[in-house]
Amino acid sequence: MWNNEILINTIRFLVLLLVQVILLNHINLFGYVNPYVYILFIIVFPFSANKSLLILLAFLLGLGIDIFGDSGGVHAAASAFIAYVRPAFLKISFGVSYEYNMVKISKSVIGERLTYISLMVFTHHLILFSLEIFNFNHILLILRSTLFSGIFSVVLIFCTILLFSRRN
Repeated sequence: MWNNEILINTIRFLVLLLVQVILLNHINLFGYVNPYVYILFIIVFPFSANKSLLILLAFLLGLGIDIFGDSGGVHAAASAFIAYVRPAFLKISFGVSYEYNMVKISKSVIGERLTYISLMVFTHHLILFSLEIFNFNHILLILRSTLFSGIFSVVLIFCTILLFSRRN
């Protein structure tokens, strides 16, 4: 990564961490809908960057959310997992374009972009709520929380990407 990319990713990391901790962790619609936009950092991290670095940064980002939210490591585990499986989700979503390193999220087709974001968000939320609730008797609560929080998070992440993408 170049120095400019390092600065941009550092600022993105800190801003998303602070926005999640200060603002979004306090949103709780209908008792089980919580937006988790901090995973946008993992979603838009440069595809050509070191994958081990991404897993480490995702773990640290999740750990930061866990420390401020007193959630016992569930965000760190879910974030590290989606960082680990991100290359597979990129191949599923973008196909050959990803293999040739020609993917730009802000310039990709909406269907590919939505598939990628949805895979990342719903996987993250399923792991997060499974670890948080950790009781098979509450599987419907896990699935309901995953579905509704996932939809809310996908919409917010999609809007954020559209809002901050560069116009050419």
